[in-house]
Amino acid sequence: MTPDLRALVVFADPSLHRSRISRQVAGAVASLPGVRVQDLYQLYPDFYIDVRRERELLKAAPVVVFLFQLGWYAMPSLLKEWFDTVFKPEWAAGQPGRLHGKTAFVAVACNSSAADYQTGGLHGRPLADFLAPIEQTARACGMAWLPPHVFYGADAGGAEAATNHAAALRAQLAATAGIATTTGGGHGA
Repeated sequence: MTPDLRALVVFADPSLHRSRISRQVAGAVASLPGVRVQDLYQLYPDFYIDVRRERELLKAAPVVVFLFQLGWYAMPSLLKEWFDTVFKPEWAAGQPGRLHGKTAFVAVACNSSAADYQTGGLHGRPLADFLAPIEQTARACGMAWLPPHVFYGADAGGAEAATNHAAALRAQLAATAGIATTTGGGHGA
């Protein structure tokens, strides 16, 4: 289906029209060669997911990134529906292990600071606890799990912070997927 696919970014933002960050971040990773961004809310506004299409993309991609903004300690509802329909255990984790050996990680924006995601902090537990269902799903399917790429304080961050976050995620995805990127205009340092 997509022979040159290096990474699949499963992107979910139900409020993209209001987001200062999500569109910029999705655009930054989409500009990488071999990266496909599946904007779930654009593709499936009725929540009727083309499971066959999504599974074909998953099979073709060696790297999978789940990109979203944390809301009420969870992933957006359409991303959860995507997991429930696309990642059915009998398909994703059963023999022959269709996703075994692929790499996965989460790229998440949080409105709170990193200090808020600690025992004794505002949210009472580390961010990893809230991302555990995604990590466990990936691991159950035999995927290698990488630490999440997190943008803390996303709501308070300005344009420069959003640009830096997008660039850092783009660089991480390029490195993880083995995508060569060029920087600068070729005029030296």
